[in-house]
Amino acid sequence: MIVAMTSLTLSVSAEEATEWPKGHYPLPEGDVIGEVYTVETQGKETLLDVARRHNVGYEEIRRANPDVSLWVPGEGTEVVIPAQRILPPVAREGIVINIAELRLYYYPAVAANETPRVETYPIGIGREGYNTPLGVTETTMRLKDPAWYPPESIRREAAERGDPPPEVVPPGPENPLGEHAILLDIPGYLIHGTNQPDGIGMRASRGCIRMFPEDIASVFDRVPDGTRVNIINQPIKAGWQDGTPYVQAYTSLEEQEEGMAVLLEALTLLGQSGAEAPASLNHSLNYAQLREVIESPQGWVVAIQPAPEPEPERVEEDRGLYDMIGLKDGFLEGVDA
Repeated sequence: MIVAMTSLTLSVSAEEATEWPKGHYPLPEGDVIGEVYTVETQGKETLLDVARRHNVGYEEIRRANPDVSLWVPGEGTEVVIPAQRILPPVAREGIVINIAELRLYYYPAVAANETPRVETYPIGIGREGYNTPLGVTETTMRLKDPAWYPPESIRREAAERGDPPPEVVPPGPENPLGEHAILLDIPGYLIHGTNQPDGIGMRASRGCIRMFPEDIASVFDRVPDGTRVNIINQPIKAGWQDGTPYVQAYTSLEEQEEGMAVLLEALTLLGQSGAEAPASLNHSLNYAQLREVIESPQGWVVAIQPAPEPEPERVEEDRGLYDMIGLKDGFLEGVDA
């Protein structure tokens, strides 16, 4: 069953100017940022070109446009941009990386007269067997035009293929770190650019966090050394906006170890959200819809409707029917026994 989107969908031109850069938002009073909108492809651009232009990664753009050709969508093809998100349910400070949604959130420090904000960017992360580590760490150093020293695992695999890599890859177009790298206080792990931007928004690295070159360039000088970095794996996000509960799911219920635990986690997140939840939370949500969102995860932000009104008791309905035909105290009036 398809879960209908409840977010606002806008139609905008590619040249339409916005007050905030794409992916930048004032911190909301609730938990939801952004909107879903549509654009049209231009010239010979690919679906990945559209995604990059609108701050979206590979998996996001594919889920939102399953029937659009990846490489030859054709000029003037309508493309949905899934730019609405629920903020991760952790402290809104420093950098938050949610592995499950392949996305980084940055909460920059602001001056007293500035509007608190959040910036979000698509990322590439470690593929199977090279999982990006979870936990709280911090940035330690920023490197412009870094050299890349292939780790022993890569050198060994390349040697087995008969193509041993060099001891060091200098800065330049062949360097997989791109032009900017931010070191983490986890040995061997970085947030860095890439010379293969088509891999942003998928699990393709050996554990490091990759960003589009222009994205890491935009934050490079604004992320001080010692910035807190919280790497989480939160496939189910829930929150509130204007008194309405929302859920966003990235991993299906079948892929979870305990389905009921996932449902309970979503309810817990709603109850612990920064926005005020109604006192009758546990009795007012449509659990069937909530379960459907989790069982069919598409990354959409979905408003959870109130529980349906209970149907009138059947006994009362039958009593009324009997009264209509003259049944009183178990006997039909005017009928001889």
